[in-house]
Amino acid sequence: MFGNLTSGPLPSLNALRAFEAMARTGRVTLAADELHVTHSAVSRQVKALEAALGVRLFAGPKNRLELTAAGRELLPALTEAFDQIAGAVRRVRTGGEDLHVAVNASISVKWLIPRLAGFQAAYPEIRLHLSELAAHATSHRGAQAVVRIVPTSRLSDPHCRPFIRNALGAVMSPELVERTGGDVLKAPRLAATTHPEAWPIFAELAGVELAPANDRPFAHVHFAMDAALAGLGAAVVSWPLCVKEVQAGQLVAPLGFRRSESAFAMLTAPGAESRALDRFRDWLVAEGARTPAPIAP
Repeated sequence: MFGNLTSGPLPSLNALRAFEAMARTGRVTLAADELHVTHSAVSRQVKALEAALGVRLFAGPKNRLELTAAGRELLPALTEAFDQIAGAVRRVRTGGEDLHVAVNASISVKWLIPRLAGFQAAYPEIRLHLSELAAHATSHRGAQAVVRIVPTSRLSDPHCRPFIRNALGAVMSPELVERTGGDVLKAPRLAATTHPEAWPIFAELAGVELAPANDRPFAHVHFAMDAALAGLGAAVVSWPLCVKEVQAGQLVAPLGFRRSESAFAMLTAPGAESRALDRFRDWLVAEGARTPAPIAP
């Protein structure tokens, strides 16, 4: 079905956009949402692109597609090109004082939004627009930067600016502490489907063994955290997201918080530098410096 790649006209721009969005977000449905088309339209465009190029770009079963070598080679160039186009359009349209940032949902709800009044008071001329960043995405179309938790191995990236070192803790309500004797391993396990690795990572950091159990799934970390506040079980939560609740005694971390190999960081899109972005980056770093040290084990 597929032949060798030969020179010729560029493939359809819509097909390239569909592939880039699907490869970057990791899911057809997320790409469809971003492009405001149906998921079947994305699939058709990607298949058309494969046919035009004469190579496969994805391999594996439909529920676990992975990029081929050709797909991995094509993706970064397309992402950079589309980011540059989006940035140029944005600057022409807004004059540079609008700031578009994509943020993981839990960071947005539990950390960023509660602090935004301070940013707006300091920089009233900057119009900040927030959009939700997919759980494992590191870029978002049209955003000048994204805010998310990244592994420490990513911190050497010149476009990455960390602002809080991460620490994980298993938290639960004081009432549940009384019922379990403070043993988080005896509490029902609350888990975020966006971060299924949280419990295993925390167990390794804390040096405890997780017994087989049926996790109670929640769509996001902040949903699991709210369930812990309601006494439904224990949830593994990043320290910056639950500082206020732990300090107020609404949540308890019997095993304390353990430093993880990750950090809260801002990733800047190539070519997106602006005065507004500089102000926001400096503000994030200053806010991060105000975060108290995590409670030790």
